[in-house]
Amino acid sequence: MDEVKGRLRKVQGRHGDTWDPFQLNPIGSEKESKRICFQLAQYLVAVIVGLAVLTSAVIAKGSLLVLSTLSSPYSMRDPKERQFYMLMLVFCLVCPNFLVFLKSLWKCAFKSFVQPNMKTMASICAIECLVSLGTSILVLIVMPQFDVLTNLFISGGVCIVSAILQIVYRLQRDKWRILFPICSLILTVAGYCLLATDYYVRVTSHVDRQEGDCYYYIGIGIFSSLLISLCWWENPLQATHRMQETLSELEGFRDFVFVISSILRIIVIGGVYLLYHVFFEKSIVWSEFNLTNADWELLQIGLVLFFLQAFCSAACHWFGVVACKIHAVRMSFALPVCSTGPVVLLLGIILFLTEVDRLDGAQHGSITEFCESLAGLSHKNTTPVVLLELTRSICRTSLNSYYLQWPFSMLALEGVCMWSGFVTCTYYVWKIKVQRIERTSQLFVRRLYESAFIDLSLLLNTKMKLPGAKNQENHDDIQNCVIYLCATMWHETYDEMLKILTSMFRLDRYRGDPKEEHNDCFDFECHIYVDDAYMTEKGTEKRLVNSYVTDLIHVVIEVYRVFTNKEPDDVSIIEAPYGGRLMCVMPEGNMLYIHLKDKGLIRNKKRWSQIMYMYYLLGWKGYIVKNPQKIQHQINPRRESMISLSGEIYLLPQYDNDQKRKFISDDNTYILALDGDTDFQPKAVILLVDRLRMYDNVGAACGRIHPTGMGPMVWYQKFEYAVGHWLQKTAEHVFGSVLCSPGCFSLFRGSAIMDDHVLKRYTTTATRASEYVQYDQGEDRWLCTLLLQQGWRVEYNAASDAYTNSPQEFKEFYNQRRRWGPSTLANTLDLLSSGSETVKRNISISRLYIFYQMFTVGSSILGPASVTLMVAGAFQFVLKIAGTLSIIIACIPPVFYIIICFVTKSNTQITIAAIMSVLYAFLMTASFFSIIGDMVVQGTFLTPTGVFLVSMTIMYAVTALLHPEECGMIIYGLMYFICIPSGYLLLTIYSLVNMNNVSWGTRESSKGEGEVKKNHNLLCDKNCRLCCWDVKLQVTQETENLMLQQITGQMSAQATPVPITSQDSTTQQADAKTEPQAKVNTNEEDTVEEEKKPQTDKRKGNVAKDSDYTSISSDDSNKTKTSSQSVYDKDDAGDEDDDDSRFPDHDGTDEARVSDWVLPVKEEFLKKLTYANMKRNLEQQIRYSLRNRDDDDVCEELVSMLKDTLNAELCDVGPEDVLSETDLEELQCTLETQARHILKTSHMEKKLEKTVTRAIQKTLTAPQVQKLEESEHDFWNKLIERYLTPISESQEHKDAVNRELKSLRNKAVFLYFILNVLWVVATFFLQAIGNDVISIKIPKYFPNGTESGEILKVEPLSLMFLLSFAVLLLVQFLAMLYHRVYTLIHVVSYRSTEKDYKPKRPEEDEDYSVIENHSANGLVITSEDL
Repeated sequence: MDEVKGRLRKVQGRHGDTWDPFQLNPIGSEKESKRICFQLAQYLVAVIVGLAVLTSAVIAKGSLLVLSTLSSPYSMRDPKERQFYMLMLVFCLVCPNFLVFLKSLWKCAFKSFVQPNMKTMASICAIECLVSLGTSILVLIVMPQFDVLTNLFISGGVCIVSAILQIVYRLQRDKWRILFPICSLILTVAGYCLLATDYYVRVTSHVDRQEGDCYYYIGIGIFSSLLISLCWWENPLQATHRMQETLSELEGFRDFVFVISSILRIIVIGGVYLLYHVFFEKSIVWSEFNLTNADWELLQIGLVLFFLQAFCSAACHWFGVVACKIHAVRMSFALPVCSTGPVVLLLGIILFLTEVDRLDGAQHGSITEFCESLAGLSHKNTTPVVLLELTRSICRTSLNSYYLQWPFSMLALEGVCMWSGFVTCTYYVWKIKVQRIERTSQLFVRRLYESAFIDLSLLLNTKMKLPGAKNQENHDDIQNCVIYLCATMWHETYDEMLKILTSMFRLDRYRGDPKEEHNDCFDFECHIYVDDAYMTEKGTEKRLVNSYVTDLIHVVIEVYRVFTNKEPDDVSIIEAPYGGRLMCVMPEGNMLYIHLKDKGLIRNKKRWSQIMYMYYLLGWKGYIVKNPQKIQHQINPRRESMISLSGEIYLLPQYDNDQKRKFISDDNTYILALDGDTDFQPKAVILLVDRLRMYDNVGAACGRIHPTGMGPMVWYQKFEYAVGHWLQKTAEHVFGSVLCSPGCFSLFRGSAIMDDHVLKRYTTTATRASEYVQYDQGEDRWLCTLLLQQGWRVEYNAASDAYTNSPQEFKEFYNQRRRWGPSTLANTLDLLSSGSETVKRNISISRLYIFYQMFTVGSSILGPASVTLMVAGAFQFVLKIAGTLSIIIACIPPVFYIIICFVTKSNTQITIAAIMSVLYAFLMTASFFSIIGDMVVQGTFLTPTGVFLVSMTIMYAVTALLHPEECGMIIYGLMYFICIPSGYLLLTIYSLVNMNNVSWGTRESSKGEGEVKKNHNLLCDKNCRLCCWDVKLQVTQETENLMLQQITGQMSAQATPVPITSQDSTTQQADAKTEPQAKVNTNEEDTVEEEKKPQTDKRKGNVAKDSDYTSISSDDSNKTKTSSQSVYDKDDAGDEDDDDSRFPDHDGTDEARVSDWVLPVKEEFLKKLTYANMKRNLEQQIRYSLRNRDDDDVCEELVSMLKDTLNAELCDVGPEDVLSETDLEELQCTLETQARHILKTSHMEKKLEKTVTRAIQKTLTAPQVQKLEESEHDFWNKLIERYLTPISESQEHKDAVNRELKSLRNKAVFLYFILNVLWVVATFFLQAIGNDVISIKIPKYFPNGTESGEILKVEPLSLMFLLSFAVLLLVQFLAMLYHRVYTLIHVVSYRSTEKDYKPKRPEEDEDYSVIENHSANGLVITSEDL
């Protein structure tokens, strides 16, 4: 209710200034805020991941300790059991190497293979062999000789080499931090000394008959720890400037190195195992590996421990990566991993104290008596083996000494030293800074993890990141990027335009507000390209903007009011070779450009608009940034309104995008392709930017597209889009690359677009039939095909949501898919035909992925036949007729519709398709319930049809549940099911038969062309018809004014020119060639009277009809004119340029001449200067200018006093009247004087005068008409001449293309027809032969698992197709699960860095720099050094 009251207060405030205070409130225009539920979910995920890391690490480490204890020669197990447990220990070491081998082999075989440098590879493999040798010796030889506590502590010494390298290379940000690696080295050495001392005490005290050979094992253990610590040599070195070339070279063939090194590591592990246990110990008896039923407990314990260790170590590594990616490094990664050792020890003590009573027969007196009694428990079946052996291992420590038990404290102190040693060695992990969705290769140095030391492996493998490292300059800090939002419009409605403008203004608020903090470093511009923006006015033949552009201007003004409660600032109208351009500064300072395309001057339609902005933004802007010296007149973005009376020039940050582009590479220049009706949030853009920013090979990324609208067709599309994104797009993303990034919401990398054979190829004009289908019917898919063929990857982000209008009518839907269907097939076949070359170039596309796409294409081609057979099955179920007859009946409707499509027009085809779709829907509904009824009658769903239906239902339900925000889409599944014949049979036939029709098919309208513009000043409009005469008589207000002036003698050659309204079409305007005046006052009664009165300086009644607001800068002038200059105002200096611009040139040339469309457009923006709007604008400008100053009282006083001044000065002006130029100058002087007085009284004159003066100037700034800079004008002319000249084809060429299109259509229809007929005929003959002859017999089972005794007979062809389709869906389902996990990681990481709207300190707010005018006071920089 408070929100409603707040809105009402705003309405009441506006109502005091105007009789029309009402405005729109687009959905989503409110300021975004963090939702508590998302914050709680973020913390919950972090806690869960942290617990998963800790749990998996504890289980993995504990399982390894148990296995080493069970395989110890000092255990009470017999030799057969010990050798089996030792084999499980070997498997634990082999498992991570085997997993890395498989992953690396996959990448080498199906992704990319780089020829390795043999010298580098040999060095790496040698180090890996030494590491594997150390691991094998420590785990397989040394650890079985020690007790479980020593084994727990001894692994902490594997950080020695890392600590030494940190000390040698001084890898610390602060000098004092070198104490950490020094302390680590000292503590580790102290731990080894304590270990040796502890065992010396054990030997001398005869603890558990400890022998002197333990010293050899201690030495071997220390040596093996040194070898193991070589594993992470690369981490310290990559953080320095040393060996950068070698490490960079290694990145290219690291996968191949891992393949070889993994094999060598496995060989070394096996060699150590065999060499020691076969040749030295001779403890292996090969025959005892043949386990019998009596060894079930042995097998169970060994396999469980092995799987626990292998699975949990891999899970710990994966969850550790997830913890870092969700920005929970400390809580969910560093803390759990560092706590692994203490937690294992604590759990061991708790288990020992709580479970020791289960050791029946043990004496619970002293510790020595207890340990001696354990020997008799080894042969009792009731004794837990694991607990017994762990207890027995603890009894081998100094606790079991008859003489001295205090040496046990040395063992505890050893554990503290070892643990403290590796924690201090990896101190940098606690301070690491992680980007959103950081790449795993940027988090960890090695892909391989050491399962025997999983906690140490994760910490030591975490990449050190130092500011001086060369290889981090592009990854550790977020790179600045520039995003060009490019929306193409084609006959959008007012509501559709409202969506895209609201989305752009939301992004402007997200990015530009200085009060608000965010971690996303980007700048952006908005560009809207309006196709078919002009019309020819009948009667006058003037070229004016059409109603679509008028609606767009109204939307811009309305959205600006919603977001700022004022009118647009700094509006410019620019003529261009392609039509025109409107430039507007958005509320927070970002730029909005509206490009109006005249299809008589430049090619229209979406693909050519894309080429237009790609060449302009990437080609032209990139060129002038890289070659500023070649541009004679650099575009000066400073507006005339930014020049104050005191001589300051204000440079605003919104004009610095082109300057910032100098420091941004093409790799970090992005284009966001949009449709004119797309609705999105800033989050969606940032999530797409993340994909391109973090993965250099990603050329494009798309989000989740949601169709909007109402009606059955929209319901069908909602589920169709959902299934397509849930399963198909995720499968493409996971297994290879997305094939189509939709043009309604996709982010493209600038360097990818500029790559060879991409943009240049994209400019190809279609001349052949296949090119018309592939190039122009689905331009977004063709662009993605070009990117894929050049080696770029296209990705899909499911969390980036965008909404776009979908066809709501059956005809519009069919026409849209008539374009999409053939284009999709043509581009996919093009990609498959070049599959071998694409696989070589593109590391994301493998041969398996090509096979997957071939299978999906084959399935889509056989779709009509499959649907026909499904309909035949429905006939068989519902009507209970024979299978062969049902197939014949099912084939009749498609054949009938094919004939209809060949002999009738498109509208007739669509009408018949709609009728047949309804009939098919009834049949499918009956079939659906018949299948359910058949399962009820049969008493089981375990039939091929039943299992398929139930499994599909479960799969779609689970998929929907995994998309919580889209779970409701499952409701439309039934609508989708009953429309399958229409979508996959009739629509396929329609699109194929009409392939020769290459028109757009949707949003076709003649609304803009040839439109008769309403004459609001029309006084008389009569049509007189008499016999063969047809006379049209019109009398306008302007005509009447001219007649009155002639009668009263006012018209003379020496008189002041008569003001001409924007609708004036008299010949006097053409003869005089004076600039038309913007019409503002349409009051017919006052017009004549005001025409009679001489011009005065009085403000009363002196509105815009007495002056002109158009300000034009001539080409030969280097100075800018102020916005208050008028063509008709007399200049005191008698400037000749002004005179030339006022009157026609004797040579017939007129530099000040503007196109006819300019004045009506300017007229719309001139409403900013009405009394009601100025009052509101002034208040908002003052508040915005002082938003971050601690002067609220002064701000309120300024607003109040200036509004009172405005009311007093304009008391006789109507709320809808536009002030003249003279009035504006006087009003500006009055307001500035009043503001100086208020500031002087408040002692704020020096601090705030410039800011307040600038706010007043912006309030009184009129829209400007400007000319395009000469060099850019030349660029557009050459671009249009080279690529975008309107296509004019001869009739002969059109006829030839039409014949070729029909020929292509006939070939495609014939191919489709033959393949589908073969499939149907094969099924028909199998039905005709009978199930008894050729069939697969499947026993029938009831749901409880019992066999019914009946046999189900299924044709092999149908079963094969059913199974293949089921396998395809299962593969897509698994890909969806994988993609869901990583989408969750991305969303959580985004929420942790989400923009938080917090006010900055006043001194942080410097939204502009002030430079004194050089001509006035010299050059003085008062803020940051520009």
